Amino acid sequence: MDMTTLIPQFGGVLWTLLAFVVALSVIVAIHEYGHYIVGRWSGIDADVFSLGFGPVLFSRVDKRGTRWQFALLPFGGYVKFKGDSNASGGKDDAAMLTLSESERRRTMNGAPLWARTATVAAGPVFNFILSIIIFTGIFMVRGVVSEPLTVGELRPLPAVQELRAGDEIAAIEGVVPPAFDDPVAFNSFLDNLPVQERLVYTVIRDGRERDVSGPYVYPPLASQIVPRSAASDIGMRAGDVIESINGDPIFAFDQLKQQVESSDGAPLALRVWRDGEQLDLTLTPRRTDEPQPDNSFQTVYRIGIAGGMLFEPATVTPGPWDAVTSAVAQTGRIIEGSLSGLWHMVTGAISTCNLSGPIGIAETSGAMASAGTTSFIWFIAVLSTAVGMLNLFPVPVLDGGHLCFFAYEAVSGRPPSDRALKVLMSIGLTLVLGLMVFALSNDIFCP
Repeated sequence: MDMTTLIPQFGGVLWTLLAFVVALSVIVAIHEYGHYIVGRWSGIDADVFSLGFGPVLFSRVDKRGTRWQFALLPFGGYVKFKGDSNASGGKDDAAMLTLSESERRRTMNGAPLWARTATVAAGPVFNFILSIIIFTGIFMVRGVVSEPLTVGELRPLPAVQELRAGDEIAAIEGVVPPAFDDPVAFNSFLDNLPVQERLVYTVIRDGRERDVSGPYVYPPLASQIVPRSAASDIGMRAGDVIESINGDPIFAFDQLKQQVESSDGAPLALRVWRDGEQLDLTLTPRRTDEPQPDNSFQTVYRIGIAGGMLFEPATVTPGPWDAVTSAVAQTGRIIEGSLSGLWHMVTGAISTCNLSGPIGIAETSGAMASAGTTSFIWFIAVLSTAVGMLNLFPVPVLDGGHLCFFAYEAVSGRPPSDRALKVLMSIGLTLVLGLMVFALSNDIFCP
């Protein structure tokens, strides 16, 4: 039994906060460990490795002289290197004057440019590595859809189902399906199927070909509920089947999508089938800025339901190389989509309400934890990619800002002056705090 499924969808402030702290702690620990270990490999000593801020709850000093500690406020962490004045990495001028030449080499400020660059870049890089490792593991565990397309597990539906687990799908309505891992061809195949309540499936069962009747390939089934969506707010669950909208029966997910998109935000009355029972629910679609294949965004109405086939396709375990390359591609897609979304918000093409703050991230953490261990771990990987990407932004106080200072030093032959650094760091801190306040206001005031 997956114990995380015992957590309600938004299972109280305590569970939501716990899920958020766990996700953030894992990501921060990996990020800061990247700084620490690459710094150590580069000959830079660390005085403190801290998870959390504020009063120290527990600490110990290792044989290298580094203090490892847990602090009271678990919303971040830091590595304080030798010669730093504080957790943000400012130079301790007084301490540096007391050090010998060899001791200066073991500080962040006295180390060669290459060592400082590698140490600072390691935090975001380790975040990306964490994401790739997690995605690789999930792809290996979940597997990839087998070819030919084969029925794995049948989903519970109110309609009569003649398909059986293990059936190989030879054709649907006389048309042979293309490879499942070719989304363009497979979606084109689905688009050309007749939209009718029952379809004829030609299957190979026990070595013999036969025709059986079954529901539409993509019924109006909720395979997933998007956290913080209209559907999640009214308590819809994965596995719910929508039988009618405003009294009109539906049998295909596209019918649901069309009704939602044409609603113009008006409330919809749903008849929902859940575990053999019928429920009457009302929800209101929300305006959503949705990414398009050309990296543009389109404003549409959505209710937060992901569809699924009438059966879970059978899977096979991919090879390690295939899993790793898929994981790298997944990480790249997250970065690309995030940058595209930020750019469109800056240019005003989409609403700034798409930017979530700590409350929104915490709520999503709780929702993903309630969906199961795999969903929560997947969310950690997505968030780790986002944290790594944001830290590379060229803003002073962030890793990307420090890398810009190092680039200036490499070109000019000298680092920026201490006065310039202090001014730039103050500006950077103001920008970061301003962004945090803006994102928090989105959590509070955006619909």
